[in-house]
Amino acid sequence: MRLVTYRATVEAPARLGVIEGESVVDVEALGIAFGEDFPASMLELIDLGPDGLAALKRLLDEARGAWPVRTTVPLANVRLLAPIPRPRKNIFGIGLNYVEHVEESSRTLDTSKDLPKEPVIFSKPPMAVVGPDDPIEHNASITQQLDWEVELAAIIGRKATKVSEEDALSYVFGYSVMIDVSARDNRRAGQWIYSKGQDSFAPFGPCIVTADEVGDPHDLDLWLTVNGERKQGSNTKHMLFKIPTLISDISAAITLDPGDIIATGTPEGVGAGRDPQEWLWPGDVVEACVEGIGTIRHPIVAVGNDFSRQRKAG
Repeated sequence: MRLVTYRATVEAPARLGVIEGESVVDVEALGIAFGEDFPASMLELIDLGPDGLAALKRLLDEARGAWPVRTTVPLANVRLLAPIPRPRKNIFGIGLNYVEHVEESSRTLDTSKDLPKEPVIFSKPPMAVVGPDDPIEHNASITQQLDWEVELAAIIGRKATKVSEEDALSYVFGYSVMIDVSARDNRRAGQWIYSKGQDSFAPFGPCIVTADEVGDPHDLDLWLTVNGERKQGSNTKHMLFKIPTLISDISAAITLDPGDIIATGTPEGVGAGRDPQEWLWPGDVVEACVEGIGTIRHPIVAVGNDFSRQRKAG
C-alpha cells in the first residue's frame, strides 16, 4: 500500500488515504461505508499494528473496482502532506553510512577518514518535518552553507526494545523519502542538532510504502537534483550499516516506538564535498527520489533577513 496524509481542500483537516491509481481512498470514510472503524491519521493506523494493516488490506480488496460514494478523491485534486506531519519523537538520523560519503566528509567536514565501527546517530526534532512542495527555509543571518542529502527513511511499526538483527526488519512498517538538510556552518563543538534540526530541515514524503511492497530495502536506487542537475545518485546496497543493524543498535539502548523514523544516511555528492563547494540558495529547487517510493520537490525560500539571492564561494 501507498499510504498518504492529505488535505482535500486548503481548509480541510488532514486525512489518512491510500493511493489507488489516480485516486486517493479515504481510509476512515471507507471504513464507515463498510460499517468498520478505521483511523483518520497515519500514527493511529500504525498504532493498530500488523492486524490493523491486514484489516485495511482486506477492506481495500473488497472495495477495489467499486468504491463506495464519497470515499475517493482524484489524486490531482489533493494536497499531500508529510506522511507523519508531526512525529511524536525526534527523528533518528544516521551519519556517515555510505562508504564514499565517509571519504568526502573527511576531506571537507573534519570527520575521520576511517569507516565508523558502529552507527553514527544524531537527531532531528519533529518540527523540522515538512511535506511535499513545502519550502525549505534559508536564513542568511544563520547560514551561508545550506546543504542537501537524499535518504531512505524507515518507519517503525511496533515497539522495539533490544531487537536482534535477525528480527529487525519485521519491526518496519514501511519506507519513505527524506532530505536531510544541513546548515554546515552551524555545527557546535561537533554536535549536529542545530545544524540539522532547524525548522523545515526534514522534508518527508510523498507517501509511506508498506514494507511488504518494497521487498529488499537494500537494493533501491536513490538520487537528488538541484535545479534539475543531478548531484547524488547511488543505491541503498552501499549502506555501511544496513537497516537491521541500525534498528538493533538503536533499540539496544533506546526503545523505538510505533511511528518512529530512522533516516538511514546519504551517499556521496553533497554540496560540501564538491570542488568548489556548492550550497542551496533562495530560488533553487531540490528534488529527491527513492526508487519504488516516490519523489519530493522543495523550493528554497528566504526567511528572516535573507531577502536576496546571495551566492558566495564555499
